Amino acid sequence: MPKISPIHFRKLQKVFEASGWRYVRTKGDHMIYEKIGFTRPVVIPKYKDIPPFIISNNLRTAGLSHADYLKLLKSK
Repeated sequence: MPKISPIHFRKLQKVFEASGWRYVRTKGDHMIYEKIGFTRPVVIPKYKDIPPFIISNNLRTAGLSHADYLKLLKSK
């Protein structure tokens, strides 16, 4: 399975929106996404290249697997 590589924040936005997360607000240069049934929000920083460890942490928070992420990324 391929490793997670850095991606632009707009592409990561599309992945989380496709999995049912909705944009709530912005605080500084961080976008906050929420989904019903989850207590913690997903925070996406507005970076040109989001590091893999931030992507992995957001996937864990969202309950998405590595395979689900790659599938959503490929469709966007």
